[in-house]
Amino acid sequence: MEGSIQDLIDAGEGYHLEFKESLEKSFIEEVCAFANSRGGKVILGVSDKGVIKGINTDNNFRSRIQDSLRQLQPYLNVGIEIKDNLIIVDVPDGNDKPYACSRGFFIRNGANSQKLTRNEIIEFFQKEGRIRFDELKNEKAVFENDFDEKAFENFLSLAGITHSIDKMSLLRNLDCITDDGKFTNAGVLFFARDLDFLLNHAIVVCVLYKGTEKVNILDKKDFKGNIVENINNAIIFVKRHTNVQYKIEKLQREEIPDIPDIALREAIINSVCHRDYFDRSANVLIEVFDDRVEISNPGGLPSGLKPSEFGRKSVARNPLIASLLNRINYIEKVGTGINRIKQAVAENENSSVEFSFDSGFSVIFRRLIAISEIELGEGSEKSSEKSSEKSSEKSSEKSSEKILQLISENKYISAQELAGILGVSSRAVEKHIANLKDKGLLKRIGPDKGGYWEIIPENR
Repeated sequence: MEGSIQDLIDAGEGYHLEFKESLEKSFIEEVCAFANSRGGKVILGVSDKGVIKGINTDNNFRSRIQDSLRQLQPYLNVGIEIKDNLIIVDVPDGNDKPYACSRGFFIRNGANSQKLTRNEIIEFFQKEGRIRFDELKNEKAVFENDFDEKAFENFLSLAGITHSIDKMSLLRNLDCITDDGKFTNAGVLFFARDLDFLLNHAIVVCVLYKGTEKVNILDKKDFKGNIVENINNAIIFVKRHTNVQYKIEKLQREEIPDIPDIALREAIINSVCHRDYFDRSANVLIEVFDDRVEISNPGGLPSGLKPSEFGRKSVARNPLIASLLNRINYIEKVGTGINRIKQAVAENENSSVEFSFDSGFSVIFRRLIAISEIELGEGSEKSSEKSSEKSSEKSSEKSSEKILQLISENKYISAQELAGILGVSSRAVEKHIANLKDKGLLKRIGPDKGGYWEIIPENR
């Protein structure tokens, strides 16, 4: 007996190995289970206890095996090999799951094969992407009551689609409503008024913490608008609560954020586009700490994408959502998002990035400057003295930089609104604004009420 086969038999039955003394009815169940799991081998001619009994290996018997394998649907190329008086049936990990045989659907559970119940079959189809959440009809939504005309008009503008096209025809062509005028889930995500009522697990939750642990919450927002609004609001939330440095050369000011804008945008869009919407237990969660930003969503890598292919191969869990985001230039179909994140971070000195896709999917941006400041604060007395000497100056600079960042996002923002966001008094904000004006970085156009701010172009 060849050593490798004997070693397999000695190891005993397991997740990838099954013994059969004869070609009994359960043989095809084992093959089906391996195809639906991660592949495996069925060795014919060995008892459950690993005793080699041997089996007929002539052509007629092998034809019976082939006839049994033809029950498997869809077709799967299963290998058959003869080793002495044994037959090894090598079942690959199927690429066209789920597979069924005449006795139903089976999956491997430890060292046993288990027949799936109705609900388990539905769950399996969802997991394998055979049922697409975004394409399903949403029974709760009533188009006449829930349709958001403003969101639709905004989508047309972003996509460069003429506003003269018949609305219902366009929505049907976009697969956002069904032939009977009902919203699909994708239609709800893009064009419904109230996600919290129709798909409450699809909202985006943003949290700002004090420090590096999940203890003290400084700010929390639940974004419940359409998918485009939620993406934009989440990006603004993170940018509002992270730092921007300013590099000035030859009277030109360059903004250098803790996290590159491209990387942040790609990560947030990715979390909303590719999450598992069948998982109703969690929302997309964006958490801002002193030293990092974590963006996480339910659902690991989609079916058909192996960890070794991450970042190199594109598989869309929600192809309709991806297609609609592609129409408004929020994503690219070629699946360059992960590499764009990596490249943007590599060109930025202020952050690093990590990816995790075990139970869910997470992108973690480490804010390197913040980490350095934390480490400095925990250092020697000498370091602490140096830090305290510059802390007031650094704090003032950061507050001024944050004010400029907020004004660049909303030139109509008031001093009172700035104070609320920064968590300081209006008088402190006014002091920073006066300082920025003195430096020629900022000026006011028009009156206090009805006017707006302008960042001086010559100093940018």
